[in-house]
Amino acid sequence: MIKRLLTAISICLLTITAFAQTGTLKGKVTDSAGTPVEAVAVQIENTKFIGITDAKGNYKIGNIPAGNYSALIEIVGANTVEQKTAITANQTTVLNITLQQKINELKKVDVIRPFVSGQGMGHMPETYEGVNYSGLKTEVLVLDSLDANKAQDNFRETLGRLPGSNYSETEGGGFPSNGVAFRGLIPTQSTEIQTRQNGYNLSGDVYGYPESYYLPPLIAVSEIQVIRGESSLQFGPQFGGVINYVIKDGPLDKPWEFGLEQTAGSYDFVSDVLSGGGTYKKWHYYSFVQYKSTDGWRPNSDVKQVTGFAKVEYDASDKFKIGLEYTLLRNMIHMPGGLTDAEFDQNPDQSFRTRNWLSSPWNLLALTSTYKISDNSSLTLKSVVNNSARNLVWKNEDGGPQQPDTITPSGTYTPREVERESFLSVTNELRFLTSWKLGSVKSTFNIGIRYFQGGMYREESGPGSTGTNFDLNLYGGTWGDSLYFTTTNIAPFVENTFHFGKLSVTPGFRYEYIKSTASGRVTDNSNPLVPDTFQTNVTRTWLIPLGGCALQYKTSNFTNIYGNIVQAYEPTTYENLTPIGTTAQIDQNLKDVSGFNSDLGWRGKAGRFINFDIDAFYMTFDKEIGYETLNGISGHYQYETNVGNSVHKGIETYVEVHVFKIFSNNRKIGDFSFFNSYAYDDSRYVTGPYTGNMEEFAPANIERIGLNYSYKNFSVTALYSYTSLTYADATNFGKDGEIDPSGEVGLMPAYHVVDLSSSYKIKHYALQFGISNLLNAKYFNFRTNEYPGPGIIPAPGINFYAGISATF
Repeated sequence: MIKRLLTAISICLLTITAFAQTGTLKGKVTDSAGTPVEAVAVQIENTKFIGITDAKGNYKIGNIPAGNYSALIEIVGANTVEQKTAITANQTTVLNITLQQKINELKKVDVIRPFVSGQGMGHMPETYEGVNYSGLKTEVLVLDSLDANKAQDNFRETLGRLPGSNYSETEGGGFPSNGVAFRGLIPTQSTEIQTRQNGYNLSGDVYGYPESYYLPPLIAVSEIQVIRGESSLQFGPQFGGVINYVIKDGPLDKPWEFGLEQTAGSYDFVSDVLSGGGTYKKWHYYSFVQYKSTDGWRPNSDVKQVTGFAKVEYDASDKFKIGLEYTLLRNMIHMPGGLTDAEFDQNPDQSFRTRNWLSSPWNLLALTSTYKISDNSSLTLKSVVNNSARNLVWKNEDGGPQQPDTITPSGTYTPREVERESFLSVTNELRFLTSWKLGSVKSTFNIGIRYFQGGMYREESGPGSTGTNFDLNLYGGTWGDSLYFTTTNIAPFVENTFHFGKLSVTPGFRYEYIKSTASGRVTDNSNPLVPDTFQTNVTRTWLIPLGGCALQYKTSNFTNIYGNIVQAYEPTTYENLTPIGTTAQIDQNLKDVSGFNSDLGWRGKAGRFINFDIDAFYMTFDKEIGYETLNGISGHYQYETNVGNSVHKGIETYVEVHVFKIFSNNRKIGDFSFFNSYAYDDSRYVTGPYTGNMEEFAPANIERIGLNYSYKNFSVTALYSYTSLTYADATNFGKDGEIDPSGEVGLMPAYHVVDLSSSYKIKHYALQFGISNLLNAKYFNFRTNEYPGPGIIPAPGINFYAGISATF
């Protein structure tokens, strides 16, 4: 199949190359006083065409395919300007731009966007869409400018530029998506980082069930925005920060544009994407649908998935805009189960489970609105309804991966277990942002409130069928547990940025009211001969004040020093005490976790060829929750409890260098660049019985080196990734060579992975080809105590992909 696809792509490539027509864009960039501005990036939006202004403010970009475009003019510390332009074949188009850097001149700026370098990595401006980012550690990735395996949602290739980003590569092992985390936190299902789409929350419950069972397909994402550090004041008290996936938009200059994209790969992988959008008068609209399927690189790991998204916005006036968005996910996931250490060493591709299935239908309906009160003030509202579910039918895995899925003397399998969870929640976030001045001190005032009301109905330990298909019916009994959880959250916050010349100071405060309830029937199986069923009805309330402060100092027009410190908090709700799919025993007296985050860094651009961000962080946890591996009557078992206090400290560095631009801006030789994304993280327990031990799933070193060469419409990227060893529990079981027969705990060895990706764009077409895990490294970064294993969940081996897309 791959050979046929590559042959077709080669024919298309030769055909469309023969008809290529290009033009040139040039002009001059000046400030509001008419002074030429040097070293400003002028980029053709959603392409890799970029020019840098010289000492006289002049720029020139050649070999641009004919068509209509938007040119972005970017400068650190100023607003980004966007202007439309048309490129005509064999002609030179002149586009002169004036940068408006004063707040009282914002009427002349069309679009304010994050600052991004020519290769797709940058940071957020001080304010954006009602949020204040001054002094925060932020990063922005523009996916269209990256060569990466986006069709298969490869986080390593797309988010790999983010220093310290750590992933649980479990999408092929039973989870609907991979997970991500930073600074030594656990990446599984992104539970320790708040996940958002277009600025609103995606998870079933912001506190009781923060797992991300839906993530937007990367092939439909335009930007990924990451906020660390002081984000807890504006978004919630979580330690891990925020990651926001921004969905693509339709064009602003025509009523309709269609997009088609088809990708094929190893293990019968297929991805088909259809998108469309545009602008008609005051209406803006965009939608996409993706069908994705694969047989999986392990037996019993096949997946079928449909993801859809639709958005419509209406500009009611120059001041008021309102929009409606709907997101849909439907999937069917075959879970291959986990492996013991011996099984992984023998062959990581094998599977001993044939009857384990998961589906997680997700539905999100979001209302967004923005009201521009004046040139200096705006009001934004984001409201989202989440009506979703998580359904599981599987062989009960209490016996570990070494326990076979047995067949009875009658020739049938033993009955499986059925679990169901349904979510219904409403989240409203209102923000007011204004700029004001007292004497010579300019300020930006930001105030807002979040109201969340959510419910989760959980039914578990139901007697399932003896079959092998996806069957959620009960046979000969009822649910072992039937519980209803609710969470109510009301959280106002306030911040103000004071500008003292080049220095900005942002103190802030947030107040969290959380109410958690649990009611229903619970079965205690501690004595399997005489299970005890009882009713429960409990309520708990939290009142959590949080404070913090951020600083930012402009060292030049292109660089700044940033720093912040803020309190953080992790409440223990009743859902946390009764999770699905774990054989670990849980301390029913778990205490809440508190602590703080802090950052100090320097970022920006040096001339036209270097983009950098160097940051030191320090994060503390009081009463950190972790797993102990203890000895029981039947062997080892895991116990979840407040292990002790811990400290996470280290450095995060990102440096991107455009080598050819050091010597010349001649685009005839193309552009060669490299980046180094490195993080050192010393995450350890500092009190308790495991003082000095490494935190779970916290690699000390994460290194990624990328090489990119682009020439005209062609680009190729090679990525090397290294992740050092980690452990699955606080006892650091396995550090002395011991091996647990279940595979649930132990050492996770260091691993090296190499990825290769390329693209070719010409007019309305684009071709992609790549190889993920080029050297076929055998590794894993996830051990689990039950779901979706238990045991080791291997990471994917070598796989190829190739795709073609067209826009009309």
